[in-house]
Amino acid sequence: MQPGSHGRVLRNLLGITRKGDMDRAEYEALLRVQKSFLQRIGPETRFTVELIREMHRCWLGDIYSWAGSYRTVELQKGAFRWPPAYLVECNMQTFESGLLRAHTPCPAEVLAQVARRIAEVHGELLLIHPFRDGNGRLARWLADLMALQAGQPVPKYEFEKDPQGKRQSSYLTAVTRSYGQDYEALTVFFTEAIERRLAEGR
Repeated sequence: MQPGSHGRVLRNLLGITRKGDMDRAEYEALLRVQKSFLQRIGPETRFTVELIREMHRCWLGDIYSWAGSYRTVELQKGAFRWPPAYLVECNMQTFESGLLRAHTPCPAEVLAQVARRIAEVHGELLLIHPFRDGNGRLARWLADLMALQAGQPVPKYEFEKDPQGKRQSSYLTAVTRSYGQDYEALTVFFTEAIERRLAEGR
């Protein structure tokens, strides 16, 4: 952890010690890199593990020395433990040869099928949890790019407009279910998020 942060901020290259400051730095960096990648990722782009690592590195490379590198620490949330760090590289290669190859470039299909493809990729990437931090935001960024590949708008998650946390809670439940290859709830989540964005243009 970063000295002086009272255990709330990961050791970083900017010397940031306050969580609010770090949240803002990460958010602003993500906005910048998302704009640049919109020029690089097209309808024919096949996502690979190296591209995903590059996305992570371009986003957080000015903040953390380990950006873009697979985690070497074990991660746990509550009683749930993600797969051990020594399996990450192998799991990512299997992810690339399986779901990434099957679902990217994400084809233009009916919304339910697009959402299903996104859900499978999203759930598997989060189960592997390849990086020390930023996995959820990176996975949603990848979901955004897959939706655009399929000719759909970027999903509208609206977590910030959900003061009771119900939408985020349902999302996390859907993600947890996807760890057992039950993608139905996560498919519904992405379908509804894209439909909210589509409704803005009506």
